[in-house]
Formats: sequence, C-alpha cells, structure tokens
Amino acid sequence: MNEKLITFLATGFGSGLSPVAPGTAGTLVGVLICLLCLPMPWILRLLFVLVLLAFSIYVADKAEKIYQKKDDQRIVIDEIIGLQLTMLPVAINALNLFAAFVLFRIFDIWKPFPVRNLQGLPGGWGVVIDDVAAGIYAGAIMGLLKFGGILT
Repeated sequence: MNEKLITFLATGFGSGLSPVAPGTAGTLVGVLICLLCLPMPWILRLLFVLVLLAFSIYVADKAEKIYQKKDDQRIVIDEIIGLQLTMLPVAINALNLFAAFVLFRIFDIWKPFPVRNLQGLPGGWGVVIDDVAAGIYAGAIMGLLKFGGILT
C-alpha cells in the first residue's frame, strides 16, 4: 500500500487529523463502521473484527514509520478496532453504541493496569494493543450490563 492510503486508513479516513480530540473523532468513525455491521450475524461480526484487528496492527505499524513518531495521535485506527471489540458482547443499537462509546473512551483515556504498559510494545502492536485492552475492559462491562438486563 502507498503512503497516502496508509495514512488515510490510519487516520480513520481523516478523523485523526481533527485538531480537537482526534481519538474521540476516530471512535465516532468506529461507531459508523459498527453500524455497517448491523446486518451481519454475530459470527461474521467476530470474523470481521479479527480481520480488522490484524489489518489495524499492520496499518498502524506502517503509519508510525511514516509519521516517525511513537503512537502518533493522528493514528486512530486503534480506536476504531477498540470500539468494535467493545460492541462484540451486545447487539448493535443506539443505546448500546452510546454506552460502548462512553465506556471505551473512559478506558482508553484512563488506561488502567496493564493497559498503559502495553503501549511499550514495538510498532503497530504498541499502537493498537492498548486500545484492544481498553476495548476488552469496556466490552466486559457491556457484557455485564447485558447480563443484568440493562443492555441488549
């Protein structure tokens, strides 16, 4: 892939270029991508997320080399995959997307143990894996809220 395509994808179609809260802008793109998955059965959603995860690591690695900066804030493909993971335990609907957005952003910003330590991994792994962990934490809460009957 050429540099323009890598940066376009890494920046979440340009959302990571937002001068204010690029991570939040990237997460909003994640919401839109999640909505595109609405008609998919859960197993296809899972496969899509796994493929997107591998693709995100690759793209983030290439973008980090282009920007020549560790975990550059313009790279938001990691927020996109993090939100997808957050949504896996629940149905795609407005309430769940709102809850997932809020929970994911909290965990992505807070970075509780061991999430913050994962950023030290090399290349695309270090860019993406902390957001994967934040997505897993947020997804676990989403699953608990579903189990409790609060979410569907």
